[in-house]
Amino acid sequence: MVVTIDPKVWHKAAAISGVAALGLGTYGFHVFSPQNPSFKEVWHTAALYHLVHTAALVGAPITKFPNIGLYRENEEAMFSVTLEERCYMAAYFEDKNYSFPAPFGGFAFVAAWASLLF
Repeated sequence: MVVTIDPKVWHKAAAISGVAALGLGTYGFHVFSPQNPSFKEVWHTAALYHLVHTAALVGAPITKFPNIGLYRENEEAMFSVTLEERCYMAAYFEDKNYSFPAPFGGFAFVAAWASLLF
């Protein structure tokens, strides 16, 4: 199923994502204080990825196929939560089990960036 989205919607989504990325990054730097300091680094990585993928949203309308989306009725989505959100949750709850599917989400992002070549 092909979904057509007005470029202004892409920019609004990027604006919301950018505000969230900066807000969460600021929270991670100034407020977030996990018992295990390694989770602070996980939070910073999530904020960095969040900001970089926000920039991709800004550029989405000028790509060759910005509106391609697939939907299968009655199929559960394994990755209903983004890579960044899983990293935020793993850091916030100090539980690496939240980040289990993160490598799969990472590969999906690599594929999405590579798709810009076509």
